[in-house]
Amino acid sequence: MGCTGICGDVVDLFIQDLPDNLGYSFLIITMTENITETAPSTAFAAPMAAQALNPEPVVQSNVDSADPQTIEAVSVKAKKDRFESLQPVLEKLFELYPQLFGERFLPLKLGVFQELLAAHPNDFKRDSLKAALGTHTRSTRYLQSVAAGNSRHDLQGRPVDVVTPEHVLLAIVELFRRRQGRTQEDLRPKLCRQLTVAYETSKLTRQEYLSRVNSTDEVVNAVLEQALDIVDQQRARQDALVRAFDASGKTPPEFADMLGLDVRDLKAALARRVVGAS
Repeated sequence: MGCTGICGDVVDLFIQDLPDNLGYSFLIITMTENITETAPSTAFAAPMAAQALNPEPVVQSNVDSADPQTIEAVSVKAKKDRFESLQPVLEKLFELYPQLFGERFLPLKLGVFQELLAAHPNDFKRDSLKAALGTHTRSTRYLQSVAAGNSRHDLQGRPVDVVTPEHVLLAIVELFRRRQGRTQEDLRPKLCRQLTVAYETSKLTRQEYLSRVNSTDEVVNAVLEQALDIVDQQRARQDALVRAFDASGKTPPEFADMLGLDVRDLKAALARRVVGAS
């Protein structure tokens, strides 16, 4: 129930201040639980891979006849070795652009790979930069930023574009897959709440939203349908409230007082109508 491209299992990154004689805050890599996560599936037919960097897969030894523990150990070692080979590139990215690759990860603008190559031809090689950016954009912290709906940023740290609704949803689903794989707790209610917010924030109709997402995962589809139903019911109630207000001939405070409503809720519904009309 994951996705390809931007979504995958990698290590978490965090920043730790080291002594001043090292010159600057150094990027510390923690080989945490993400290193042992299962590889992402292809639950979505239109994943973010078309617009995000996707490094070549790790070539592993032939362990088909080995026991599961041996297979997992080989996989973890291969991932660690690959990540360690990319560490200098990630450290350089942090040194050059701490506002993007530092304590807080921000969604990157599309095309940032080419801009980095052009701006720093002596610092980065094409293949290693591509792999490093792929690792960065598949990290849990980066996906959390995408799932939150943060804007995409350029190399100067300026917001330049929105993250599309389908990318927000893909990040939410991948984070759900990772967390659900590490706990016995049913995380579907939390997934539903997140998808409800994502759908409501998108301002798209149900048909428009579904046309941009194509999931083959039955669990995700069931939760998504539930989230869509919740938002559509809320929208229907708000539409009915706005129609009743229009027919009343009263001011918002008067109408709210008549029905025992919070006038702020009425004004919010009226504001959403204006946004929808535009």
